[in-house]
Amino acid sequence: MMGHVLKDSAPLELYAWLDEDAELPGWDILVGNPFGSSLPKDQFTTVQNYFAEYHLEYFRQRLYQHFPSRLHALLLFATRIDAETFQARHPARVFGKALVRARSTGAYLCSFHDSSWLDYLRLPHNLSLATLDTVASYYWRGALVEETGLTYMNERWREPAVIEALFQGRLEPVTTPPPFGWLPGVP
Repeated sequence: MMGHVLKDSAPLELYAWLDEDAELPGWDILVGNPFGSSLPKDQFTTVQNYFAEYHLEYFRQRLYQHFPSRLHALLLFATRIDAETFQARHPARVFGKALVRARSTGAYLCSFHDSSWLDYLRLPHNLSLATLDTVASYYWRGALVEETGLTYMNERWREPAVIEALFQGRLEPVTTPPPFGWLPGVP
């Protein structure tokens, strides 16, 4: 198996942006994920998001069937830094949400991918089917956008990696008590 796919039961910690009243498990691609619904007056983006997700799933079904499906897995982040980088890149998508740390319990299947590929697919440009296949292949192989020579508007397109985790299994929230002697709200 590839190094960015885990089928295990050893505890794994992941991160998710959730509404204050939401419970784990995290974002489902079809319901509640950061790109699942359009922002106000942004129906074009909704169509782009659907097309990107459709093509990635179509490619996965053809060549990467042993990976979790983006349509049926939970979308989380591999590290706190990845989640915070996503927040910096897409502040409207996480506005009003809290960053939650979660730990796997029991057996799971999880794969890790650079979500910057999704940002590239969502740019306003026309891509040939061959280019879409190339991007999908990079995504499922675990390649980082920074490692490739993608261009956008005749310029090299580079984005820092934001590693997302496609997770199938059970999660529980991780609550860490505040350090002894610290006052709430004081760094």
